[in-house]
Amino acid sequence: MMKYNVSNHWIVNDDYKYNPLSVIYSDMDSSPESFDRAQGKPDPRDKKKFHFDDTPQRRALVAFARMLFSLVMEMEVDGLGYFPREGPVILAANHVTNFDVFPMQFALPRPIFFMGKAELFRNPIVDVLIRTLSGFPVHRGGNDQWAMRHAAKVLNHGQTLGMFPEGTRSKSRGLKVAKTGTARLAIEADCPIVPMTIVGSDLFFKRFPRRTRVHICILPPLMPNPGETPLALTDRLMFTLARALPEAMRGVYAETPEGFVT
Repeated sequence: MMKYNVSNHWIVNDDYKYNPLSVIYSDMDSSPESFDRAQGKPDPRDKKKFHFDDTPQRRALVAFARMLFSLVMEMEVDGLGYFPREGPVILAANHVTNFDVFPMQFALPRPIFFMGKAELFRNPIVDVLIRTLSGFPVHRGGNDQWAMRHAAKVLNHGQTLGMFPEGTRSKSRGLKVAKTGTARLAIEADCPIVPMTIVGSDLFFKRFPRRTRVHICILPPLMPNPGETPLALTDRLMFTLARALPEAMRGVYAETPEGFVT
């Protein structure tokens, strides 16, 4: 049986012991780029152009991508009425494949501004494409303050920020322990987090020429409670996502702890 301790957020069961406080330490970034930032060197990302509103170029690329994906994907969307039509909002989804951001965007009438791993931006052509699609780079490993500041700017502009709280793909192995960045941003901006589940994207191109069925479910928004910590909000978000996913995809959040209230 799992137990939830409100004071320190320990989650315990017979096979697994997890303290979300460990997520903070695992967020430390030891990359060369982080060393340069610590030394006060200019961040090369500041020299590039990033968008904080919708553009004709983005709409054209999304329309083209939608046409291509219609050849391999049949998408079903539930819960669209839960998604705010305006104002800052964080869209938080489970992450199975590199293609997840496409069905996320196709499901919504508003543009999504999203983080992408910095490695993708090393190719100059891919760099331009992703930035045109409203993406911006984040150095994985955490503690990328430039990416967090940019994400906050997206929310300050009243836009939709797309986040994968796990920070990496689960590759169909179920939800992994989430990081607290999504919750921190929501608390600082005092904006809702809209959970979204994505089911089926791991089968892209595996059944061609048959189309893959992808099911998107948008869940009711979660607002930060007064005094709620990033750890507590992260737990609330992830157990909400887990309950809406098939059992095999719930991972470490498969069993809601005793005494836990979402």
